[in-house]
Amino acid sequence: MGRIALVTGGTRGIGAATSIALNDAGYTVAANYAGNDEAAKKFTAETGIPAYKWSVADYDACAGGIANVEADLGSIEVLVNNAGITRDAMFHRMTPAQWREVIDTNLSGAFNMTHPIWPGMRARKFGRVINISSINGQKGQAGQANYSAAKAGDLGFTKALAQEGARAGITVNAICPGYIGTEMVRAMDEKVLNERVISQIPVGRLGEPDEVARCVTFLASDDAGFITGSTISANGAQFVV
Repeated sequence: MGRIALVTGGTRGIGAATSIALNDAGYTVAANYAGNDEAAKKFTAETGIPAYKWSVADYDACAGGIANVEADLGSIEVLVNNAGITRDAMFHRMTPAQWREVIDTNLSGAFNMTHPIWPGMRARKFGRVINISSINGQKGQAGQANYSAAKAGDLGFTKALAQEGARAGITVNAICPGYIGTEMVRAMDEKVLNERVISQIPVGRLGEPDEVARCVTFLASDDAGFITGSTISANGAQFVV
């Protein structure tokens, strides 16, 4: 049995690609999901990767879900904080609920998942925490004050926690995908996708979920042991920092 990895939001999109890539690399993978039972069942049937349901916005649910995964598979050594939602609106129309839901899932969710796992990683002197942020956490995006704030917060969380975990053998890194060809993105109006999105990407195409997943797999590996507190921008040069 390989190292145990848990991927939140791990049954669809980038999360599914990440779960599969880690599984193919020899990890024993658990995929968390929040609501789409049909997609989760299909994912498990096709991949053999077990799926566990809970909301990362709920700390107690995270602690309980993590305990279930560890009872079934063993101690979690690799955590990929991928789960995220959008509740887009221009700021003057954004409701407190839209703000709170995104912060609770996309930012507090990283705390809720990492905090229960952290003591075990410290005790074992090994861990990998990989946070999936976003290009819009780096540059901001109109209509996404909530999402951009949460994803920028994920980067601060990554940098601070990397310094705390370094002497305990734990690396903490972030990946900022640009526009990736997930089901949601490809469902956009074709004219809008081509003229407003792809035209702004210097490489001239969307990224693929597998390309982000390969970044995760590298950061999870022993080869990445000296890389911590870092951000990988996987955006086709749409935003360069």
